Amino acid sequence: NDGAGKKRNCARATAQSIRLAFIGWPLLILMIPLVKLFFISLGHIPDLVELEMTYFRILIFGSIFGLVRYALAGFFIGLGRTRVVMLANFAGMLINVPANWKLIFGKFGIPAMGITGAAIGTLLGSLTLMLILLGVYLSPSYRREFGTAEELGFDRRLSKVLLKFGTPAGVENFLNVAAFNFFVQLMYSYGPDTAAAVTIAFNYDMVAFIPMLGLGFAATTLTGRYIGARNIPGAEHATRLTMAVTWSFASLLVVLFVFGARPLVNIFASGLENGGVDVAPTAITMLRLAAIYTLADATQLILAGSLRGAGDTQFVMRISIILHWIFAGVAWYAIKVLKIPPVSMWTIFIIFVITLGVGMFLRYRFGKWREMSLVV
Repeated sequence: NDGAGKKRNCARATAQSIRLAFIGWPLLILMIPLVKLFFISLGHIPDLVELEMTYFRILIFGSIFGLVRYALAGFFIGLGRTRVVMLANFAGMLINVPANWKLIFGKFGIPAMGITGAAIGTLLGSLTLMLILLGVYLSPSYRREFGTAEELGFDRRLSKVLLKFGTPAGVENFLNVAAFNFFVQLMYSYGPDTAAAVTIAFNYDMVAFIPMLGLGFAATTLTGRYIGARNIPGAEHATRLTMAVTWSFASLLVVLFVFGARPLVNIFASGLENGGVDVAPTAITMLRLAAIYTLADATQLILAGSLRGAGDTQFVMRISIILHWIFAGVAWYAIKVLKIPPVSMWTIFIIFVITLGVGMFLRYRFGKWREMSLVV
């Protein structure tokens, strides 16, 4: 809408998103019993399930903070004003980290609350982030430019448009995260040493993934703005530019993961039992193998972001969900039936990410995203 010059529609769309967040919140709360059954089905011991559920319940009841902040963040990201979101996230982190420390371990007269304190501290950070975004959203300058304080009414047509384009992305994220977590739990079933190695590898993988995910959001924003302005060459140029930046970043991490795997792993492994001698070799191999798929991950994140920005959310949802759950099924069969070694399963994971990148490239290269319209 901003790309098409319809600024008040930006605020109207955000208001509908916040309304939908409050509608969806109770549905999340209703999932609590199902999540408990899921933990039990994974074979977790009763004491662990109780801790998991304590943490989960608190986060779910406070999830409205996250739902509203995602709606508000979408407003600023869509405008290309990502600095607001970055600073709000930084402020939320400044609250989250010390709050967790005080509440978990009990500091300054506050009793130690353990896992409960961790959940409360996380929610305090999320609440802070939401309030900052809301404050900026309702500030005088945004009220004048976008009518953020006036565009609060229900818009049925716009809500349908949001559901049309937003539901695929939401369903995609939910099912993809579920499939990924299922894979992680299967890897943990190898035993504590493999679980520690996987955790170390994914800790460093997140160093690559989070910035690239942010660049994927940038690709969505830029593509959406150019598509809204009917500027297809501009959208293509923005995608190429974002891809170049992301590949440059990913290439540095490839070098780091290949040649610096041992010292990186030892940062965590040295604090484990026996100095992590049973964990480090597997973790080092996994981290070096992770370098192989880093460029493929960069490709799929940027191209999927561009496709979403163009409105091709249905395809991105379908291909992503199908590949994630095929992989989850393969992982279960390979681990539980074939009982393949952990590193072999990790190699299959890498092949999956590369396949996802190829799928997104083919859709971007030959898809019909250039003919789509997001203007309402």
